[in-house]
Amino acid sequence: MLRITVDTGVFIDYIDKKSPYHRQARAIIDSLGKIEILLPSISLAEICYVIARILGEIGAQDAVDKAVEFVTWLCGHPAVSIVNDLDLHIEAAKIKLRYNEMTLSDCYVLAVSKLKHCKAVFRKRNKFISKEIEDNFEILFLEDYY
Repeated sequence: MLRITVDTGVFIDYIDKKSPYHRQARAIIDSLGKIEILLPSISLAEICYVIARILGEIGAQDAVDKAVEFVTWLCGHPAVSIVNDLDLHIEAAKIKLRYNEMTLSDCYVLAVSKLKHCKAVFRKRNKFISKEIEDNFEILFLEDYY
């Protein structure tokens, strides 16, 4: 089974049907079972927070409850594995030290990718993902499949 690790932005694009990358994000989530998603534990808090914030901004009732429901579904899915061990934390710290401009959660996604020998999937390139990072990690971007 193909294994990948996924940045929070991909889940946001899955939830946001108006996102330009919704179709690509949905293809990933709809493929659970054919692919396995490995998530660093920090991503759960970020996914829950961002979804609740977005739902709240559009006036959704019970935004936090809906975000919790999504994260609970994600954690319970048999094709999703949560990675949370000392090696992960150390590797994420090393990546953050080397690429200080990256967010800590992105460093965790890259650490999972490196430790578990899987591709990291991000929404799109940004100023924090340098050419050097792309050369040193196996990264896919939803924008490349737009």
